[in-house]
Amino acid sequence: MKDILLVTNYCQFPGESGNSRYTYLAEKLVEAGFKVEIIASTFYHKTKKQRTFDGDSIKGVGYKATLIYEPGYSKNVSLKRIHSNKVIAGNIIKYLKKRKKPDLIYCPFPPISIGNKVAKFSANNKIPFVIDIQDLWPEAFKMVFKLPLISDLLFKPMEMSANKVFKNANAVVAVSETYVNRALSVNKSLECGLSVFLGTDLVRFDSYSKQQKGLFKPKNEIWIVYIGTLGNSYDINTVSEALKILKERDIYNIKFIVIGDGPKRTFFEKYANELDISYEFTGMMLYEDMVRKLILCDIGVNPIIKGTASSIINKVGDYAAAGIPVVNTQESLEYRNYIESLKIGLNCECENSLDVANKLEELINNKDLRKEMGLNNRLFAESKFDRSKTYAEIVNLIKSLVDDN
Repeated sequence: MKDILLVTNYCQFPGESGNSRYTYLAEKLVEAGFKVEIIASTFYHKTKKQRTFDGDSIKGVGYKATLIYEPGYSKNVSLKRIHSNKVIAGNIIKYLKKRKKPDLIYCPFPPISIGNKVAKFSANNKIPFVIDIQDLWPEAFKMVFKLPLISDLLFKPMEMSANKVFKNANAVVAVSETYVNRALSVNKSLECGLSVFLGTDLVRFDSYSKQQKGLFKPKNEIWIVYIGTLGNSYDINTVSEALKILKERDIYNIKFIVIGDGPKRTFFEKYANELDISYEFTGMMLYEDMVRKLILCDIGVNPIIKGTASSIINKVGDYAAAGIPVVNTQESLEYRNYIESLKIGLNCECENSLDVANKLEELINNKDLRKEMGLNNRLFAESKFDRSKTYAEIVNLIKSLVDDN
């Protein structure tokens, strides 16, 4: 039985909020006949707290779980996070040196420090190394600092380290074609990579969506929904301003549903209150509870600030699964092209509340258009976001690499 090791410090185990790519992949690998271990962090990135359990406490799963100590951090973009990542990277290598050599190591990226150390360990021990790109570093850090020349100099060492990880990969998987191309731009030994969206299990999603007990939505109310992190990359205030504009146009039957949490929640909620719009900030929800709320909504919003490196992100997969149209401000050409070519929503100018208001009004006033775009988005989910189909590509890639080794 081939031994596959997944090294990720961003992982949600059963009972934790979220819809983890890696526990799902681990179960698929177990079903395919592999022995699987997930190495994860004692620190839970979503809550910014140490986990209160260890790997042996995780029951009812087909894989082994090992939690490696990481000191943690309070802010996503901070020197403390970089230090924390370096500590866990060192601790992971100590563990790997004691462990029997696996047949393949599958390593999400970022963080860069873990990727670098694990790539080096894999090369030294002739172990196939697969990188799975979820986000681009240092591009995400540059976006926060917004000091073009200084940022380029400041983050050049991080860029060189990231390039080293990509160059050392025996295969590249990523959550979008944009990210695949970033890695292939420096890894000239690979002709292609594998783009597999984060996605969701549609059978499970649909089972949750049928459980509506206790939820109520007024018949004539339009719910505009945002799901995800409430942090620096997300432009919630532009949506609030758009709803204020619609209210001034005598459109009163709109409610803004914000599902999620993060460092800017209080800031966003205070601004919505100041604008005197109808809103609800739910905080973080279990994935199944989020789904039940989401499918009652009419329009999803994907408001991303200018200059972000993000591409195909979690929320757009959930909007697709729910079969609702999307009003999108994200600059990612990959997603904007999907919006237009598949007719799954409407693109807007980034950070332009008037444009967002106009596009929302177009959908609010046209129920048939909402329905058509929503159905198209569901078809998009079935073809590109359904993990039960798409993750088989990752399993097949891993099979080919261990068979060749």
